[in-house]
Order: sequence, then structure tokens, then C-alpha cells
Amino acid sequence: MEIVEETPYRFRMPVHGAMRVPGIVFASRELLPSAQEDRSLEQVANVATLPGIVAASYAMPDVHWGYGFPIGGVAATDIEAGGVVSPGGVGFDISCGVRLLASAVHRAELGSRLAALMDTLGRTVPRGMYRGSVWRLTGPGQLERVLTGGAGYAVDSGHGVARDLDRCEDGGRVEDADPSLVSRRAFERGLGQVGSLGSGNHFLEVQAVEEIYDDTAAAAFGLRRDQVCVMIHCGSRGLGHQVCTDYVRAMERVMSRYDIQVPDRQLACAPVVSREGGDYLRALAAATNYARANRQLLTETARRAFESHLGGGLDLVYDVSHNLATIETHEVNGRARRLCVHRKGATRALPPRHPRLPADLANTGQPTLIPGTMGTASYVLAGVAGSPAFHSTCHGAGRTRGRHAAARGVDGRALRQELESRGIAVRGTSWKGLAEEAPGAYKDITAVVEASEGAGLGRKVARLAPLGVVKG
Repeated sequence: MEIVEETPYRFRMPVHGAMRVPGIVFASRELLPSAQEDRSLEQVANVATLPGIVAASYAMPDVHWGYGFPIGGVAATDIEAGGVVSPGGVGFDISCGVRLLASAVHRAELGSRLAALMDTLGRTVPRGMYRGSVWRLTGPGQLERVLTGGAGYAVDSGHGVARDLDRCEDGGRVEDADPSLVSRRAFERGLGQVGSLGSGNHFLEVQAVEEIYDDTAAAAFGLRRDQVCVMIHCGSRGLGHQVCTDYVRAMERVMSRYDIQVPDRQLACAPVVSREGGDYLRALAAATNYARANRQLLTETARRAFESHLGGGLDLVYDVSHNLATIETHEVNGRARRLCVHRKGATRALPPRHPRLPADLANTGQPTLIPGTMGTASYVLAGVAGSPAFHSTCHGAGRTRGRHAAARGVDGRALRQELESRGIAVRGTSWKGLAEEAPGAYKDITAVVEASEGAGLGRKVARLAPLGVVKG
């Protein structure tokens, strides 16, 4: 597979075979996936065959193998030109994302109270494959209100404050959600999980601001050096997984009706303007609202723990998703076009003065939250003007080893001891789960962020160091 280095942080895959547009990979040579070890570049080429795709099939610096689309993939289709929507371009964990909360506590004030704080968080944050939730919903009717109201419904029900919604992407709620298009099985899976981390790479992490790169943006975001923060990474749990499963199957059945052929069945899709495409987008909106409410509930849990141990609360810096398909208007070849923008393992990064930004962030650009993995730094970036991939950037470190391979090579007990010897308190659910998320199973987060900045996808604002982590 031919790939040409255009700049130190941009590689082009020329159009070949059934590709309609080129592939563009934003990465350094160090981060570029190896064709022998990771077939994600093949997936970049496959995505470039989708009907209606415009500009390019993009890959972020943290790109790695995924379901249909690579994780770290971005693709936009022109709705008026037969553009499709593909559940594989969003993924199973719909609206999985990151939320950052800032406290008034200085790192030095935390001191010996960290262990007790982490014990409380470890006890009160539901996590694991199926375990519990913060909010005990009364039944499907209340779950419907979560699916239409998102974080707004959670706040209206007493789980947060109005300002939370100002600092949440889309105000914490997306329009056009239709719970009737969410299957009964998805309802069953989601009913008992509102306010829970889940498993895998999901986490709630206590952090400290270690370095500020942009004083003006950091001040607007509410960040300062040595400030204690909380970062939450989770999504739509079993409900979102089931929505994706249901609509992949539905689209597989109808592709021939729309004369669509794809090189990989995991790219099953339908035109955005079709009944199936529209149904998926409305079910997607419902699952997105579930994820926003989920992070809002976990925010309240973290706030209670901080108030109990430190006498202070937590203010929301921002909440942003990295698994979505959204209808947006962008200029393509000199003309404004309505596009369906897929971001799978990629974060929207609106530039300064974008109309969708809250007024107090208009001059800085949107905060984008880039988590590391256990024991490594996380970053806060800001959106920049002229971003080359529909205002998108990376979403994290990106795996280099699968979970099974990581677990075979790492001892969970030894990993926890090593992290705690560095002053990082760890509260996990199993030794195997910790081993699967070992830092060595991921790319270097600093290199990923440097490549994102070098490619013009965003700019660094702050680096945060881990102090304690509750793992899913």
C-alpha cells in the first residue's frame, strides 16, 4: 500500500482501487501504523470507498484497528450527493467521551487525604461489565426521558447545576432523539446502568495540572497549575452497544436495495436520507443523550466525594464525545455543503469564534480532552482555525497491543505496585482488567499530542498528571 509523506505530520494514501477520495493520515513516522502489525491503514482505504464521501478518509495520530472504521477515523459524506451513514463509523460505545472537572484544591492540600478520597470513589463509582448504577430509574418511561433529555434531564432532576450544561458539548442534549427507535433489548441493557463507568479503558481519574502552555486559554477553561482535577471517560454502556448492533444488522439487509457495495461488511451503511439512515441517526441521538446523562451522574458522585473529604466541589471544564456521527455544514471545494461527519475515536475541536461555542470560550476555541492511560499524562487542547479534518482531533493514546496480548505480558498486581510506588493510587475491579490497560499497551500520549498540534488539528493548553485512578 503506497503512502507518501507530505509533511512531517501528514501522509497521503493515493486513490486506488474502489477509493473515491485519498486517505490522509496525521501522524509522525514514529506513530504511523505498521502494515504488518496493524491493518488500520487498510481500513482508512476501505472507508474512502463509501458513497458520498468528500475530501478524504482521515486518520488521527492515535489511529488503530477498529470495527469497520479505524479507531481514530474521520469521514464526511455529502448528504445531497447520496452520502451514507455507517454505524461502524461511530462504533459500539456511542458518544463515549471525556469530561474534565476542576476543583479549588491545590495539589499540596490533597496530601494524605488522597487514599481516603480514592477509597470513597472506588466504593461509590459503579464499574465493571454489568455492575450497578448511580441512578435507580423507575422504569422504561423514565429511561425514555433520559434518552430525550440527556444531561439536561439529569440536571433538572437534581443531579447537577445549570452551568454544567453550558460547558457540555451540544448543551448536554442532542435534538431528534426518538426512543421508539431503540430496541427493547437496548432498553433492558441500559435501564440499570445510568451512572456507571463500564469496563475496559473507562476510568475516573484524579489528576493535577502539571503544566500550562497557554495562559489565556487555561484561565478561560478554569485551569491553573497544581490544581486538582477529575477526568471521567465513559460512554453509553450496553444501550449504545445494542443500538450499534441492531443498526449494523438492519443496514446489512438493505444495502443492495440502494445499490451499495462495501469492501468490508462492517462498513454496512445506508443513505442519510433513507428511512434506515434516518432511523439510525435518531436512535444514535437517543444513545448520545444516555451517554451525556451517564457522565453527569458520575460527576455528582465525584462531587460528593470531594465535598466529603476536601470540603469543596468540582466545576465542569468541558464534556466532549469522541464516537459520533453528526450533521454539520462545512465548505468543500469552495461551497457550503451539508455533511454527515463520522468521528470514531476522534474529538470535535471547534475553532475560536465558532457559533456553537459558549460565549466565554469564543476567543479560545473549544476545549478538547485527550486522556492518557494509567500512569501517563493527559492533555487539554483547544480547537484552532483552519483545521484540515472538519474540526477534528485525536481522542487519546491509541492502543498498540490488544487486551489479551497486554494481559499475557503484564502482571496486574505488579503493575499496581509499580504505579503506587510512583504515588498513583489505583482502585481496579480485577488484576486482569488492570493488566489489559497497562501503559505499555498504548502509544506515547505526548507524541500523539505533538503530532496533533504539528498537523494543525489543535493546540496544547495544559498537561495533567495522574494522582489516582478508578478503573472500569
